[in-house]
Amino acid sequence: MVNTSTQTHRSRIVAGFVITALLTSFVAATYGFGFYLFAQIVTDMRRDLGFGYTVVGTVTAAGQLGFLVFALLGTWLSTRVGGGQVTIGSAVLCGLCLVAIPLTDNIVVIGALLTIMGGTAASVYVPLVEIVGRVIDYEHRGKVLGLISSGTSYGVFVNSLLVPSFVGADNWRGLWYCVGLGTLTATAIAAFAFFRVGLFRAEGAPRGGSAEEAGRDDSARAGWRMVLVRWVVIVWVMKFLNGFACMPFQNYLSPYLREGLGFDIGFAAQVWGIIGIIGMFAGFAVGWLSDRIGVRTTMVLCYGMFFVSAALLVLAPVGFLPLVSGVLFALAFYPIYGLVPAYVSKSASGAAATVIFGVTNVTQGLGGIVGNYTAGLLKSWTGDFMWYYVVIAVTTVVLGTLTLQLPREGSPESSVGRTSTPPPTNKDLSHAQ
Repeated sequence: MVNTSTQTHRSRIVAGFVITALLTSFVAATYGFGFYLFAQIVTDMRRDLGFGYTVVGTVTAAGQLGFLVFALLGTWLSTRVGGGQVTIGSAVLCGLCLVAIPLTDNIVVIGALLTIMGGTAASVYVPLVEIVGRVIDYEHRGKVLGLISSGTSYGVFVNSLLVPSFVGADNWRGLWYCVGLGTLTATAIAAFAFFRVGLFRAEGAPRGGSAEEAGRDDSARAGWRMVLVRWVVIVWVMKFLNGFACMPFQNYLSPYLREGLGFDIGFAAQVWGIIGIIGMFAGFAVGWLSDRIGVRTTMVLCYGMFFVSAALLVLAPVGFLPLVSGVLFALAFYPIYGLVPAYVSKSASGAAATVIFGVTNVTQGLGGIVGNYTAGLLKSWTGDFMWYYVVIAVTTVVLGTLTLQLPREGSPESSVGRTSTPPPTNKDLSHAQ
């Protein structure tokens, strides 16, 4: 007969694999479909519905506003109704909005739906640290969160497969129906899996109403008391700077390559193709590395690659070097969105982790807004995007320095809430002896 502990271990592995796949699909849907699908088919929608690029800019800005609002709302709700409920609810809301878009010709209604979907990208992401901390063993959280953070790449990849056939048949509405129904189907499967694993119950709470609710209230209060811990504030500053540097880097990359450096559209497409392909695997690979050498060390490596990527575009943007810059950017950009939550998940748990990570989404969004505005302002003043890439390079040095100020993940100095104890190292065992 198979040992009971072995069966339990295998069940946990299977549950972890299933939950990881489902969470990755949520990120693919809310970011890949909710954020980026509109940008890919906006030309066809404009032709049919008759709106201008002023409307496109307004809708895009509204999506960022929705992201900030839902990041705060998701944090508040997660500490009260539970992270599992917020994640499933956000995915359902995203799926319903995707299906509703082709039902109307009113651009105001479509803009409102896109704004809500931009918000669900934040609220579905906020509880991920708590959920991963409950179903994934400590030593695997880096690679799991790295994979989940790459979900955007998978969503964009699915878009690239679906868009040509639907748009070629002049059926952009059918595309929205397709991704919307797919999202709702995945959410239904996830709801069943979450129920079976127990993710709809408060962590450590028994089945039942009053005890569970009391546990959540206590957990919520405990979570909000963590805001003044030094390393938490450092993480929030880092996420602001991530948004400040990372978002403008990609938003202005094509204009800089084509208008500033004189490359043709084919070369710019090659750079973006390399970024997209590498992004599909970078999160998991770098996350795996972080589980081996530590999250802090891996973050420093990522910021080092980010620095070289920006420096190449400033000092040597010739020949094939912009392609090298694209490779380094992809290796740093996609994993860093998994490494920060991995650090949080290895240092905090429960409501504390949810609150900490929820606020990071807000600071990241604010950083993106400030960064994009600053980049545009510098372009107006100097006539060249190059100077913002100088700013990005300097920012990566600051980020690397801040990373070194963080305590080692899982150490007593970083512990917030009830955390899983990391496995002992050989050094620890020798001291014990």
